[in-house]
Amino acid sequence: MYLPLEIPNARVLVTVKTYPNPSVKYDELVCSAGFLESGEWIRIYPIKFRSLPYDQQYKKYNWIELDLVKRKDDIRQESYRPRLGIDQEIKIAGEIDTGKNRDWSERKNYALKEVFTSMADLISLAKTRDVWKSLATIKPKEFVRFEFQEDEREWKPKIKEGLRQLGLFDRSRDKKNRELQVIRKLPYRYYYHFLTDGDSTPRRLMIEDWEIGALYWNCLAQTEGDEFAANELVRQKYETQFFERDLYLFVGTIKANHIKAPNPFVIIGVFYPPKDQGTQLTLNL
Repeated sequence: MYLPLEIPNARVLVTVKTYPNPSVKYDELVCSAGFLESGEWIRIYPIKFRSLPYDQQYKKYNWIELDLVKRKDDIRQESYRPRLGIDQEIKIAGEIDTGKNRDWSERKNYALKEVFTSMADLISLAKTRDVWKSLATIKPKEFVRFEFQEDEREWKPKIKEGLRQLGLFDRSRDKKNRELQVIRKLPYRYYYHFLTDGDSTPRRLMIEDWEIGALYWNCLAQTEGDEFAANELVRQKYETQFFERDLYLFVGTIKANHIKAPNPFVIIGVFYPPKDQGTQLTLNL
């Protein structure tokens, strides 16, 4: 086993939160991932993040503490669930900040402990029995471009109706028992095109990070509802700004696709420290 079956009082540095996914069974779920203090990747699912008490709503690079148990319904060795299920209390136990000097060194100790440069090698480990690797940091040798593509604008009617019938509530700092609105579906999908070692043609991976969804909605408000202009602002950050930094990708597999898909990975987060002196990132715009 990659990790023990049970991890009491696990201490996890959160580096990934996926965009909330409506679930008729659990209302609305978020998949989180990050690193144990010992440096191993770990995935935590399910968590009803927006329904957590405010003092338990963790941010990226927060340390959280909770009891974890290996998911029996998931072959991926990094996949754990809160021991008490969705009612498990989550304690926020500090954070790794970059500080006034924007020092990323402590974050790098975890995020860059193991870095892949070949998607082919990573996919091979994902398909290897009793390894089933499903979380990793990868460093492309060349970023080609960022892409956005229009998607369906509403959740499926069956999901929306099921959520409404459940009577969701959100416990917030200042309002109790306020009805929790179903989170808006992103009307666009986002992708990076890039090359890794051994690739002859660019790979195209979808970005499923909560951060990019939140960025879109903020940009849409900033552009007063102009979706094209909003997406150009998203592009500016994910292409122009990030390509000027030392850009890495956090990638993870989708459970349903882990075995059957030729490439089961999607991008679940980005890691973008400033370039060290001498660091170069190849661009092909």
